[in-house]
Amino acid sequence: MDKTLHDRLTGWRRHLHANAELTLHETQTAAFVQARLTELGVPFVANIGGNGVVGTLTRGQSNRSVGLRADMDALPILETSGVPHASTNQGVMHACGHDGHTTSLLGAAALLQADPSWSGTVQLVFQPAEEGGGGAKSMIADGLFDRFPMERIFAYHNWPGLEAGTVAVHDGPVMAAGNRVYFTIDGHGGHAAQPHLTRDPMIAAAHLLLALQTIVSRSVDPLDSAVITIGSIQAGSAANQIPGQAVMRGTMRILSNEVRDHIEQTIHRIADGVARTFDVSIDVQIPRGNPVTGNAPAERDLAAEATLAAGLKLRRDMLPAMTSEDFSWYLLQRPGAFVWIGNGPTDGGRALHNAKYDFNDEILPAASGFLASVAKRALQ
Repeated sequence: MDKTLHDRLTGWRRHLHANAELTLHETQTAAFVQARLTELGVPFVANIGGNGVVGTLTRGQSNRSVGLRADMDALPILETSGVPHASTNQGVMHACGHDGHTTSLLGAAALLQADPSWSGTVQLVFQPAEEGGGGAKSMIADGLFDRFPMERIFAYHNWPGLEAGTVAVHDGPVMAAGNRVYFTIDGHGGHAAQPHLTRDPMIAAAHLLLALQTIVSRSVDPLDSAVITIGSIQAGSAANQIPGQAVMRGTMRILSNEVRDHIEQTIHRIADGVARTFDVSIDVQIPRGNPVTGNAPAERDLAAEATLAAGLKLRRDMLPAMTSEDFSWYLLQRPGAFVWIGNGPTDGGRALHNAKYDFNDEILPAASGFLASVAKRALQ
């Protein structure tokens, strides 16, 4: 990538960072993408599955097709990075690098436009609402794969801690399946000095929280990976009252569907036992989130070949992460691969979902180059 394009992409990325928009509210981000696609001469369709945009590049006589996806939404985090292009939208920031993902897909479009060596169709999928907003499912439900045919689909996530510009391709799972877990514990409230007249949901919640932590250590094979975290407990409003209800919320992450089924069953069993022990009722809700993100073998190898063809450093030894990614829904519809591209050191808080995070603009040539390379290789 020449310096002129790199500088142009850097400006675009910093504009997106300064104008971060939350999940399901990416209207100006989508408008910015549309304006840049227009500049590049790429036809597009807007409002796919909400604020989604799909640009289409077609060249030659080949009927082969491939999809490239980038996410666009930001997070409800107050930025403290101190960079000149920090978010101007108070309490909203691109703490996961989706501004860089969007920009690098625009960069891939520019590279592909200038490259006469390929033939076929490349679908540029700019997805809203990745951060828990169901953006992938919404685009699929709006006919993504029927309206914009693609035989395969690829994407990447920047990865702090991995050497800048290095591409990691996983042989097995890349990211975990994720479920939310909700518990509503109903007892009988009363005076704190008369606990014998109550059925204390706080005591039940405490025992339930501790018991849940035994699932991974005692009910899951040590060779399998799983996480159960309770991140919120809400109960009571006065120091001298035993409340009538306690609410607990958390998440679970797993790397196989079989382990997910087992953990869900065990959670219900433990909650039932705690409810009987303390004479309370416990309602358990475990809505399923993203499936496991796992690469198809042929597309995994194709991504590795495309990495080398683009002149980038390749890693094949990275372990999966227990983070979750809704690109997994696309992989249930089409074969594909999801790779990581190193964002460089995490010094100074440059870790994902950190208030001091910032996407590394120096990796834009590598990210755009990988996306363009994997598209061309998929069309061969």
